[in-house]
Amino acid sequence: MIKTIQIKDFALIDELEIDFKRGLNILTGQTGAGKSIIIGALNMILGERADTEVIRQGATKAIIEAIIETGEISEINQILKDNAIEASDELILRREIRNSGSRAFINDTPVTIGVLKQAGEFLVDLHGQHDHQFLLKDENHRKVIDDYETVKKQLIAYKKEYQKLSDLQNQFRKLKTKESELEEKFELYGFQATELEEANLDPEEEDTLEAEMNLLDNAEELDQKAGAISELGNGDDIGLVDLLNQVKLHLEDIVRIEPEFENYLEEINTARISIRETIQFAERYRNQIEFNPRRLEELRQRQSELNRLQKKYNKDIPGLIRYLNEIRTELSLAENFELELEKLQEKIDKQTELVQSSATDLHQARKQAGKNLADDLVKKLASLGISNATFEVSVEWLYADKGWINLDGRPVECTDHGCDDVKFFISTNKGEAPRPLAKIASGGEVSRVMLALKSIIASEQQLPVMIFDEIDTGISGHISEKVGRAMRDLAERCQIIAITHQPQIASQAHHHYRVEKTEKENRTVTRISYLQGQDHIREVAGLMSGDLITDSAIDNARELIEKSRFNN
Repeated sequence: MIKTIQIKDFALIDELEIDFKRGLNILTGQTGAGKSIIIGALNMILGERADTEVIRQGATKAIIEAIIETGEISEINQILKDNAIEASDELILRREIRNSGSRAFINDTPVTIGVLKQAGEFLVDLHGQHDHQFLLKDENHRKVIDDYETVKKQLIAYKKEYQKLSDLQNQFRKLKTKESELEEKFELYGFQATELEEANLDPEEEDTLEAEMNLLDNAEELDQKAGAISELGNGDDIGLVDLLNQVKLHLEDIVRIEPEFENYLEEINTARISIRETIQFAERYRNQIEFNPRRLEELRQRQSELNRLQKKYNKDIPGLIRYLNEIRTELSLAENFELELEKLQEKIDKQTELVQSSATDLHQARKQAGKNLADDLVKKLASLGISNATFEVSVEWLYADKGWINLDGRPVECTDHGCDDVKFFISTNKGEAPRPLAKIASGGEVSRVMLALKSIIASEQQLPVMIFDEIDTGISGHISEKVGRAMRDLAERCQIIAITHQPQIASQAHHHYRVEKTEKENRTVTRISYLQGQDHIREVAGLMSGDLITDSAIDNARELIEKSRFNN
């Protein structure tokens, strides 16, 4: 339930705090006092679109915060877990609306407006002043039936199978499109594959090619330099190695006298070994140098061919190899299209059977839920003053020429929400055949049908809070009393917050609040008062008689309130 809501700088509200309680919470007050502003603020908490016009003039932002007792709602716990929000039996929902945009928080953790709205759907059902029009649109009737838990289960199963079939059909369409495209490219791909295969591409060939060409291209210089190094050890007068040997002998003699030369002796020994090995390697290397102009020309032609292919396809060698593998796959696919399409069609046929089975289960679940709803609704409408009502829920297959499944030899269209057309039919007068709800029911009757539906579905959804903004539109007198009694009964299962102008409904309140406009520092502000005892009686009397509250009106109000307690 909603325990507390705090509103600051929202429309006419400068600062307001309301402590709601369990049971039926009734808000009354003159038109324009700000009752609907409070409901609008609650809408913001539930993730509805925010308009910067709601920011109170002179303020920088509007803030709405509500503390909602959730109990054990698994869907809420999952939302908290998914968004790394600390779980508890109470949620603190906050919305800040600025000229630059709005921000949302759950338990002081920033969340998107989408997450706030998602959480709100499992916490509060808010019925606005014009929401009874919802029932007048046929496309919304299915949504009412789908609120039944037995239907939800089948709908989830159906959607799973439907999505699989939809994915397979998309694959089939893409494969057919690809078949058409490949027919145009088959010859080109064949030529390209042959060209690239004959090139015998190797991802490391370029580096190897470059290295070998470098050696062949510089063979003469390599021979000259290696020969020069070799000659250093075999000079006519004295070689470099001999010279180092002489230096070594002299250093050995010096070291025996002066140890400081010992490091230099070690370096000379190392140099002698390195130079001797270098000269020996140069001599061996000269013997393996290849002077092969023909091979060099072959390599240059190969390099030119690789450059041509890279330029032609605008890809490097690894890219050309990947492209070759891709077109090989495409060519293989082109040669086996018929087989691939047959395999995919077999999967589609099997999945279609599963969709048909789950669609049939969903259809039956909706028909049964529709029957239950019709039976319950007729009883509920009788308690709301429509005693001769007949209500029918029509659940028919969506027959179409290009349907996915076949039933009784006729194709049936499948959508992501099933294969059914659900419509409500009603008769509110004895002897009248049921007709579409939009064509039969008056405004007051639609309001009562909506309240009856809310009462029935409330037990299915198990929402903690239901909010009604003038659901009593179009009704009055003894019918209002019945509606109030129904709302009070509903409040035994969940918290009800309702705005009304009807004394018969206000008299049923467990908790009564008066909303009024006052002036503060030459500005209009909205205030709310909790009414008990005589204040509650006077407010109900005011709804009966207007501004002039007579003793008779007070007596009638007291009697009405006592009657509501007796009936409950």
